[in-house]
Amino acid sequence: MRRLVATVGSVLIVAGLTGCHTDMWVQPRVKTLSKSDFFKDGSSARMPVKNTVAWGNLREDEAYYTGKLPTGKYVQELPFELTKDVLLRGRERYDVFCAPCHGKVGDGQGMIAQRGFNQKRPVATLHQDRLRQAQLGYFFETITNGFGVMYSYASRIPVEDRWKIAAYIRALQLSQNATYADVPQEVLPELIEKGKVDLTPKKEAPASDH
Repeated sequence: MRRLVATVGSVLIVAGLTGCHTDMWVQPRVKTLSKSDFFKDGSSARMPVKNTVAWGNLREDEAYYTGKLPTGKYVQELPFELTKDVLLRGRERYDVFCAPCHGKVGDGQGMIAQRGFNQKRPVATLHQDRLRQAQLGYFFETITNGFGVMYSYASRIPVEDRWKIAAYIRALQLSQNATYADVPQEVLPELIEKGKVDLTPKKEAPASDH
């Protein structure tokens, strides 16, 4: 009797399992970015429908997040107000992330350049003509994407801080390449007396790719 019950039970279990299958596991699907015969444009990747609400950061301001205008040209001006606090923050972040290679004054003579690994090309000085004439957006893009052996800092430096570093680089360039004619006349005598204004003509810094 027990054997009969066990046999009947086994049959019922097997019969019940025949109704279970894995259609949801193996259902037809498209591979990422593969061609589709279903959609008119032939693309399986679909754009979000109109009025879709962004999940996470919505980056509508392309220039702010890339350093470039829709025309492809670099942004010329800081996208927010330039204040003393902005420059102080830019200096602090520059000293942390940039000075080890480019040096405190941007001359390309940081500790890594002097005592670090050997490089086929010298670390760029920020005071060469090409970089003095570069737009702020260029420095922002370089910080974001890297250049040459310099890796991207996008994961290390927030967007706003990248702009602040770019602003400080421009201030650093002006400070290291200014002449007495650039100094307000009312403070010039005091600066000369304290030795903070060098009237000696500066030599052009050697160019380096960056």
